[in-house]
Amino acid sequence: MKILHTSDWHLGQLLFQLDRHEEFRLALEWLLVLIQEEQIEVLLVAGDIFDIGNPPNQSRQLYYNFLRQILKTNCRHVIITGGNHDSPAMLNAPRELLAGFNIHVLGAATDEIGKELLYLKNEKDELELIVAAVPFLRDRDLRVTRVGESEQSRQDRLQAGLTEHYRQLAQIAEEEQTETIPVIAMGHLFAKGAVAADRQDNIYLGNRENMEASQFPLAFDYVALGHIHRAQLVGNNERVRYSGSLIPLSFSETQDEKQVWILQTSGKHINVIDSHPVPTFRHLKTIQGPLEKVQKGLERFAAKQDRLLTPWVEVVVESENFIPQLDQVLRDFCADMPLELVKIRINRPYLPIQAQLEESPDLEEMEVEDVFLQKCQSLGIEGEEQLTELVTTFRELQNWLQEQDQ
Repeated sequence: MKILHTSDWHLGQLLFQLDRHEEFRLALEWLLVLIQEEQIEVLLVAGDIFDIGNPPNQSRQLYYNFLRQILKTNCRHVIITGGNHDSPAMLNAPRELLAGFNIHVLGAATDEIGKELLYLKNEKDELELIVAAVPFLRDRDLRVTRVGESEQSRQDRLQAGLTEHYRQLAQIAEEEQTETIPVIAMGHLFAKGAVAADRQDNIYLGNRENMEASQFPLAFDYVALGHIHRAQLVGNNERVRYSGSLIPLSFSETQDEKQVWILQTSGKHINVIDSHPVPTFRHLKTIQGPLEKVQKGLERFAAKQDRLLTPWVEVVVESENFIPQLDQVLRDFCADMPLELVKIRINRPYLPIQAQLEESPDLEEMEVEDVFLQKCQSLGIEGEEQLTELVTTFRELQNWLQEQDQ
């Protein structure tokens, strides 16, 4: 049986308010062709299908059109789990209908843990594969919050809760499988040893790592993870892997080769037989340096472009002095080039430290939670435990608001 592991599609994501619909459309079309050519029989999508809980209609259409098209391929089972960006209610809404086509969706933790185990069978109704389809587990799923608890104690219990969740699933799977049936676990979390390309803080507060690769029970022959956008093994463990995002989601990911993992079962064993690179449909490029160097860099970059979609460029000009009308100067310079400047900023590396600290932050570069934290700190709220409690409540409110929009 051939299996494809992917994750972190983030359909509907905007980059500096620019629409990326064409990139996502091309990426999913490429994925469908690959599934057909490689005769993939099981598709695993480990969370963050959408970028926001209430995605635009065109992103939903991409998702459902992909699922409709995959029914025409050799793929017999599709397993989709929710990530921290997804709305469980939105993902789960059509799950009963999709299950009739062997498309299994788990947007959130189930009321009984055993329901997260999927038993995939062949045309002869023979068991072929067991999948522990674990979605992103929220605090309330792990029941980790206690009034007055220290952050370290909370983090320790969080890690224990995650580990116990997988231990229970492994135990149930071991009780029900034969010695020849492979078992795969899915997850959406930050595993210790993973390297993030971008600022991807732990989706749970506290320490960055949620689990170590060695904490996934040996009953799992492969662990298909999502959340980190860079494809990689975790802790040099061959059986625990991130597939990474399908396209570069920020300028910090431009050096990463986007890819998907293709697996092959052989009895009880699961072998990774290929890391298939995803084509770059739109090139993202950061050019940094003094103004003259930046302009030469733009000329060199424009001269070798042959991408399907117009490249997007971020420019960082290093200068000790203020440059009048820098934005217009650069846009006029690039007017006839086959590229689009999406962000221009000036970096003054020799500014005194105090002057740098006094500069206003660029809201475009900040996450929503960063803005919330800075607001809390500006009001004199600095205690770690108090900030942790406020951010937890803030996240719960965001999730609640997203679910109300469904």
